[in-house]
Amino acid sequence: MKVGYLKGVRVVLALLVALGLTACGDPEQQVQTLTPVAFHSDDECHVCGMIIGDFPGPKGEAIEQNSVKKFCSAAELIGWWLQPENQHLSAKLYVHDMGRSEWAKPDDSHLIDATQAYYVVGTQLKGAMGVVLATFADEQAAQQLAAREGGRVLSFAEIDQSVLQMGAAMDTTHNAAAHSHAAH
Repeated sequence: MKVGYLKGVRVVLALLVALGLTACGDPEQQVQTLTPVAFHSDDECHVCGMIIGDFPGPKGEAIEQNSVKKFCSAAELIGWWLQPENQHLSAKLYVHDMGRSEWAKPDDSHLIDATQAYYVVGTQLKGAMGVVLATFADEQAAQQLAAREGGRVLSFAEIDQSVLQMGAAMDTTHNAAAHSHAAH
């Protein structure tokens, strides 16, 4: 009986070791499977600390292996990402697809890869502080919004600090309102 028991223990231990080794797969491969997470009413923006849900328009998030950073706007996400210290991170970036969401309350089930999204800049749509970027999975939907609301369509790679700073110059009254709102 002892021999049978010891063989069973060895088999279980071997299975546990094999399972443990399987779970320790290539970290680069694990990053590829990171999925977006839902926003909650008390989430604060990683950059400015404001309550994310207080603002309309698409939000952003950066998902890493052991952390989630949430942003009150797509512009805040990209501004953070453009910082040199963040360029080495293995983060997956997400924004809301506004072609499938309401502007006032974006649908978290329609978060898309931010690096593949189309961005409409230069509209009068309201959002969080700074430039408002409307984000879309479909280029045609982005073009339709740009034609209807004004603005132009950009890819992720075309957005730099000058695009993000354009909003500060264009919308100082909105920024003042956003800052006073943050004080409450």
